[in-house]
Order: sequence, then structure tokens, then C-alpha cells
Amino acid sequence: MLLYLHGFLSSPQSHKCRLLEDWLACERPDVDFCAPLISPHPASATAALEQVVEEYRGDIGLVGSSMGGFYASLLAERHGLSAVVVNPAVHPARFMPAYVGQPLLPYSGESREYRLTAADVDNMRSLERELQLPLRGRYWLLAQRGDETLDCREAEAFYAGQRQTIEDGGDHGFQGFERYCEAIVDFLFGRKAENT
Repeated sequence: MLLYLHGFLSSPQSHKCRLLEDWLACERPDVDFCAPLISPHPASATAALEQVVEEYRGDIGLVGSSMGGFYASLLAERHGLSAVVVNPAVHPARFMPAYVGQPLLPYSGESREYRLTAADVDNMRSLERELQLPLRGRYWLLAQRGDETLDCREAEAFYAGQRQTIEDGGDHGFQGFERYCEAIVDFLFGRKAENT
């Protein structure tokens, strides 16, 4: 199963998520696809993601974008999984205090409103402490230097020694993501066996 983890206040309707799901349906129907809606509250998010991993009985590969990249890394370390992280958040607790108490609306247009608390920031700091170097998982970092939200140099340093593709230009959404669908799936699961 490919488990796709979207970013903060994003959704399973994100552009990269849909691209990957559509590509799998056409090219790799042997790979199940799962893209849960991830709560902005870290304790709720990690509990729900752990449940998905525990309930699935096959091989799991992870793809995470932005905050989803952080959660993908956390799951990869906890369960010995492989992960592709796209413009990942390395230290998400750093930006969370600015959102505490503010009404937050998902980019998906979902009608639900969220409000982070100081406890959410503390929970994220605890998760960051759990995600320590050296990494034990197997990672591929995809990042673009034009990311207007996160400094890709932090990700380059954090995932040092892992496979990395760093492109000039681009943005936080990772322009041209569709170029990597096949390579991502091959990295996570290997190539599909050819019919003989």
C-alpha cells in the first residue's frame, strides 16, 4: 500500500495526491492507495496514522508532503518503512505557535474550523524529539529551492546520506511532481514484474 500523507491544513484532494492516485490506478493497480485526512492536531494525527499502519497487513510505502513529510518520517522510523518526502517540514513545532488560538480553515474548503492549542505545540515538540538522527529508515528527499514556505537546506541536512533530488526554482507545491510518479513507486516497491 502507498500511504500518502498531505500537508498542514491540506487534504487528500491535494494536487500531488490526486496525481499519484491516478497514476497508480493506470500504471500500478497492484499497489493499494490510501490518503487519510490528517488532523492538524498532532496527537490525533499520529494516533490515526498508527491505526492505518497497524491495520494494513501488507507492505507499506510512504509519501509525505510538507507536514506529511514529517509524519512519514516518524512512521518510517517507528516501523522500519521506506518514505519519499516532498518539501518536508523538518521542525514543524517551530511554526506552530503562530497558529495557536487562531481560526484555521483547511485549504480543501472543508467547512470545519480548527484551533491549535499550546498542548498541540508541546505534542509536536515531543514528536520532534522522537525523530532523531541518525535516521534508520530509507528515504528519498524531493525538494525545490524555490519553496516559499520551508528552507530546503534544513531538509538537505536532516536527510544527509539518503537519496536526494534537489531542484532549483519550483515552489512549496513542488512543480512538476508528475515527473516522479513512476520513480517514487519503483523506489518504494520495486518495478512491476513484466508479463512473460
